[in-house]
Amino acid sequence: MKIQTDGLILRETPVGEADKFVTILTRSHGILRAAARGARKTNSRLLAATRLLTHGQFLLQEGKNNLYLDDARPLTVFFSLREDLEKLTLGQYFCELAGAVAPREEPAEEALRLLLNTLHFLSNGERAPYLLKAVTELRLLSGAGYAPDLSACCRCGEQNGNYGFLPLEGRLVCAACDTNALPLSAQVLTALRRIQAGGLEHCFNITLSPKDCAALATVSEAFMKAQLGRSFPTLDFYNTLHN
Repeated sequence: MKIQTDGLILRETPVGEADKFVTILTRSHGILRAAARGARKTNSRLLAATRLLTHGQFLLQEGKNNLYLDDARPLTVFFSLREDLEKLTLGQYFCELAGAVAPREEPAEEALRLLLNTLHFLSNGERAPYLLKAVTELRLLSGAGYAPDLSACCRCGEQNGNYGFLPLEGRLVCAACDTNALPLSAQVLTALRRIQAGGLEHCFNITLSPKDCAALATVSEAFMKAQLGRSFPTLDFYNTLHN
């Protein structure tokens, strides 16, 4: 069986002297892992398209034990990310997170569109990194079945009031029911609801103050860690750099 699809390289793992395995988020089949024989040779036709953070067109062949990359050509190479350590680390974190929660061996149109849009805005600097981080975390988690409930207080049902957020439960709680939840301003709550329920094109057009943008990123990161029960090395390194 042959698979022809576009996708984003999420990970590359060297094998031997000239080969590598690549993890690709593909439009038609979700997460796929394939052997790219000879891809590390300087004259390989696979070299340019199999680098991390490269969006390419791929032709994969099913072998006895693995998928093999027969052909590949780059469509978008996010070169500018490699010139900024914080942006590069954040882009790598997005790849790690997608590799953990994106669909496997089934269509992943939404996840691929999300990452390509995010990397585009990250590379050209048109959106705040904290906003991109929150959008990516929340949309990937929602697509994987971890969507938070942002409708009302989960204890008393109050629909209008001051809310906090419970990362492990993924729910809102009003100040009268719980004072230990993560605080949410009205602006941050509106942004959360827009990211979860709005179209992808609207998620990147949210306007927040730097303070609210940082608070949004804090909530989305806490939610991700609570739901997945883990962090990621690239996220930890990014936070070290940013701090």
